[in-house]
Amino acid sequence: MASVGLDELQLAARNHGLPLEALAYPVTPLGLHYVLTHFDIPAVDAATFRLDIAGAVERPLSLRLDEIQARPAVTAAVTMECAGNGRALVQPHVVSQPWLLEAVGTMEWTGTSVAGLLDEAGVRSDAVEVVFEGLDAGIDGAVEQLYARSLSLADARSDGVMLAYAANGVPLLPQHGFPLRLVVPGWYGMTSVKWLRTIRVVAEPFQGYQQAHAYRMRVSEDEPGTPVTRMVPRALMVPPGIPDFMTRERFVAAAAVPIAGRAWSGWGGIEGVDFSSDGGESWHPATLAEPIGRHAWRAWSYTWRPDRPGRYELCCAARDDAGNRQPLAPPWNVGGYSNNAVQRVPVTVRAQDQ
Repeated sequence: MASVGLDELQLAARNHGLPLEALAYPVTPLGLHYVLTHFDIPAVDAATFRLDIAGAVERPLSLRLDEIQARPAVTAAVTMECAGNGRALVQPHVVSQPWLLEAVGTMEWTGTSVAGLLDEAGVRSDAVEVVFEGLDAGIDGAVEQLYARSLSLADARSDGVMLAYAANGVPLLPQHGFPLRLVVPGWYGMTSVKWLRTIRVVAEPFQGYQQAHAYRMRVSEDEPGTPVTRMVPRALMVPPGIPDFMTRERFVAAAAVPIAGRAWSGWGGIEGVDFSSDGGESWHPATLAEPIGRHAWRAWSYTWRPDRPGRYELCCAARDDAGNRQPLAPPWNVGGYSNNAVQRVPVTVRAQDQ
């Protein structure tokens, strides 16, 4: 693996991932859900906050937080993953936030539907997209900007897309977008704009930096590429046994070893998870638990019985009902996006007398 530079360490210190042992929780505790902030976390006064809904609408709105909270509320468990999850594991090295596999989490978000607010505003017949703009400002790609992303009108109206003001039953924490954020189930986390200040309905495709230049799948800098959208399937396991402090390599006793984890996909439900103890040479079907929600990860389990002491490489691979399966090794792209190659966990099985 290429060495990580000081600029990447600064990003890693500002952001944090889910400790993989926290996959044991069906709903991620607030402080353990992954965090990625592109610029600075804005300090927002909820008492003076307003959300403006403008552009190609018949009835522009300017809403206080309490007025948004007075709309019909929805609560749903939603799994969210950063598009760069797994970036640090690809070669050649991609310089950016150096995620390993921990940029994921599932929380119970509470808010009101975007479709309902768009209906209140009265979307005009010439509208094609909805732009969601946050309060976080910065420079990316030499462009000064407020972080903003768009969805097609149909995607913005999709079931489950909400403006969230609470997570796990409490108001949003500052790092998760207080006082209001977008939550788009099934899509990578860059879509769910935090610290939301404006919803602008537009009659032509949005060309902001985060839409037209960042988060594009391309193999060279000079091609336009295709947009990063939905999460590709991934399964992760709780690393079994106990870890070595520095390497995180695992140690287990020579006995039946319970393996457990979570799997998800933005393209459909999880159809199956397979487990391997030999680095992906052979696979065995795991047992799936019932889903906790249509937009949330699904628990899986397997009892591994190693046949001898020694070193093993454990892997897990998810399949979704749209026909997608995790690869052993991902194709490379400029941004290091959607790299969902199977998790590899080195494990040493110790003899009974050790």
